[in-house]
Amino acid sequence: MRHAEFTTAIPALTPTSATAPTAPLSNGGGKFGGIFNEVQGEVSDFIQNGGGDFAPSATLSAEGRMWAARSQGATAAVMGDGADTSPDQQAFLASIAPWAKEAADKLGVAPELVSAHAALESGWGQRPLRNADGSSTYNLFGIKANAGWRGNVAESATTEYVGGAALKTSARFRAYPDQASAFRDYAQMLIDNPRFHGALGAGNNAHAFAAGLAKGGYATDPAYAAKLARLAGKLQNVSG
Repeated sequence: MRHAEFTTAIPALTPTSATAPTAPLSNGGGKFGGIFNEVQGEVSDFIQNGGGDFAPSATLSAEGRMWAARSQGATAAVMGDGADTSPDQQAFLASIAPWAKEAADKLGVAPELVSAHAALESGWGQRPLRNADGSSTYNLFGIKANAGWRGNVAESATTEYVGGAALKTSARFRAYPDQASAFRDYAQMLIDNPRFHGALGAGNNAHAFAAGLAKGGYATDPAYAAKLARLAGKLQNVSG
């Protein structure tokens, strides 16, 4: 996701492009162009007003449900649909387990919740933020570099949601020397920032943890809390 914003000191960046057309298609689109733009607006409104999980709904037309299903399929790889985790996902979870537990103990939550957050933000470690030389920043939580950050920084593309529409832009992110440093900074950031105190001490309650992060503005995705709670619940079921 990579949209967590923890300061107002960074100048606002102008979005460069949207992930879907925001104006009617050209003359070559004909009738299809009109339908596409109508459906696009319908789905965006559906997401913005509580349909982020793309559950079947009578409020969407047949075309809207089709585009919602396609969007759902695009996120399935990150969400890890199914009862079990894949070998690659299991390897990722094993690699971060010590640091996830350490962070979880500080935050007063179950380790699976921290692991789920790292998996969601990094695409199970398959979409790591990288430095200019291609090396990993170890920033598995998409934490941006605010004005007070004194460590290394990496510029990277990101997606922000404005009025329910996904916009591509770029931002400065924190870079760490190793995974341990990343998890420790993540835990300390949540503890130090009053906006996220609603997520602390959630124990095994995945929904409370996810809601606390979303309420604090960790991400601009309107469906963020639902996605995180769903993934965290899955990891709890697997470990249980």
